[in-house]
Amino acid sequence: MIILQASNVARRFNGVTFFDNISMQVQNKARVGLVGRNGAGKSTLLKMLIGETTPDEGEVSMKKGIRLAYLAQNSGLDSDLSVYNEMLTAFADVIALEERMRQMETQMATLTDYASDAYKELLAAYDQAQHDFNEKNGYGYDATIRSVLHGFGFDETFYDQKIAALSGGQRTRLAIAKQLLETPDLLILDEPTNHLDMQTLAWLEQYLKNYQGALLIVSHDRYFLDRVVTEIYDMHSGQLDHYKGNYSEFMAQKAAKILQEQKAYDKQQAEIAKLEDFVKRNIVRASTTKRAQSRRKQLARMNRIEAPKNESGVAHIQFMADEDSGNEVLRVNDVKLGYDMTHVLAENVNVAVDKQHAVALVGPNGVGKSTFIKTVLGKLPLLAGQIKLGANVTVGYYDQEQQTLDSKKSVIDTIWDEHPKMAEKDVRSILGSFMFSGEAVEKLVAALSGGERARLLLTKLALEHANFLILDEPTNHLDIDSREVLETALNEYNGTIFFVSHDRYFINEVATEVVELSPSGTRFFDGDYDYYLEKTAGENETKADTTQQTTIDESSDVQQKTLSRAALKDQQREQRRLERAVTALEDKMAALTDERDTLNVALNDPENGSDLAKLTELSERIADLDAPLTEIEDQWTEASIALETFIAEK
Repeated sequence: MIILQASNVARRFNGVTFFDNISMQVQNKARVGLVGRNGAGKSTLLKMLIGETTPDEGEVSMKKGIRLAYLAQNSGLDSDLSVYNEMLTAFADVIALEERMRQMETQMATLTDYASDAYKELLAAYDQAQHDFNEKNGYGYDATIRSVLHGFGFDETFYDQKIAALSGGQRTRLAIAKQLLETPDLLILDEPTNHLDMQTLAWLEQYLKNYQGALLIVSHDRYFLDRVVTEIYDMHSGQLDHYKGNYSEFMAQKAAKILQEQKAYDKQQAEIAKLEDFVKRNIVRASTTKRAQSRRKQLARMNRIEAPKNESGVAHIQFMADEDSGNEVLRVNDVKLGYDMTHVLAENVNVAVDKQHAVALVGPNGVGKSTFIKTVLGKLPLLAGQIKLGANVTVGYYDQEQQTLDSKKSVIDTIWDEHPKMAEKDVRSILGSFMFSGEAVEKLVAALSGGERARLLLTKLALEHANFLILDEPTNHLDIDSREVLETALNEYNGTIFFVSHDRYFINEVATEVVELSPSGTRFFDGDYDYYLEKTAGENETKADTTQQTTIDESSDVQQKTLSRAALKDQQREQRRLERAVTALEDKMAALTDERDTLNVALNDPENGSDLAKLTELSERIADLDAPLTEIEDQWTEASIALETFIAEK
């Protein structure tokens, strides 16, 4: 059942068409992701869908009586109530029903004539109220509130705190929590993963999987989209394309679609060129002019295929180290983290970063990840322990708070002042590759958006040619396209990387190792985020919060540790490729087997026993399946052996 629908909607600004002929549908209990780069029009479309604005053309319709909730990006809960009392308002109707039941119980206690019509009517009303109360989770709403608050990182110490006194990030988390408790028929979330740490994200993903209503989610978090949504709407170039599947499946389908469109376009262009050449050569010759005129008419009637739309505006990022560092890039031994001895965040911190490796630092919000980076860089005092940079190490630093930028400078001066000998055309060229061109290079840093500042910081970083990049949340403010460009640049980088990120997809693509930071120390995991998740899957939250420091696993394969970062990523990608191949062949075998079983059922059906032609057809179709099924089974055997061999040899 369709509960929300946009039909051929358009939006225009000052006579300029932003998008038109956009259509989408949201089915009951759907899991829809809306993706597209910054500025593509996602938030504009959402405002149309919720009725905040009216489309210039087309219409938006929704199911009568639908309960819809919308949470705008970074919008926090605004309330004078305490945390728990505000969450209670989500169950106002249940609480009112509970009070009515108490009143009916008091009334029944005053009636002594159990056979009277008044008592029977009151008892029937009470039974109905009790049924409704149970249906609305009346006996469990307190447990539900506590569970959701706990999932978002609010224990009982927060229950009586005033929401107005909490931070912006905390109020944003509470806004999502309240909307989940209200259980609308359609929940629309714009960037819900902002301000959430990995533990909370994992909890939210599981909660949304079991959510009974429909979901429409705008997000740049590809890992989150992979685990929550089952269909994608891709907004680009003023149009909206629909795909079935999660984010990874959408990307594969989109790439295949673009390739197919490009082939069709190239084929037609070759045909057009051939026809035009024939006309040009033969139109003036009496003997061939009629044929040339026929070709010209053919060209005029031809339905021209448009070239695949490939949006411009993607940054071209490249990092290159001018000099090699020593093999030991960073050694951190028994360090205590904090601003001073009265504010210790973590202790027993041990980290080893080797040349050309990419190490991700993960942990809950507030544990000290940014503090660790600032301590390594000497921006905060070392409370205890030892930090040592290796021989010939040059550091390039990306600051998530963007405080290394001077807000009073222009974009071009930000770069030129640090590289005064660089020619102006070269400065403009490098800025252009990071999507700053024309008048944009004269803009003051203070006037830049978060995404623009992020790109300016990356520009500075690329020009430093350092051999050790320390990155603190580098994907913040970047859209998906920019994140993918950054991933490619880091994977092609010839230096060493140490980074903090909440973007789990980004960690999977870039990291060769993961270090988990907790108040009691660090743990090392020799793999990407999925490997880390696999190794910690069985641990409960209490154990995760109090985990003791562990050092690098002594039994890890020495050869694996000495591989370059690129080689490690290649190994991980190859294993995932082999696993996907095995899964795909298993799916094909299952489909063919199901088809053969269906045909066998029909072949043995008594109703078909006297129909010789039908039986012959069924037998032939079954025989036709045997050869491809045998071939796929052989391919599956080979793929499975290849996967097992690869894993054994790692």
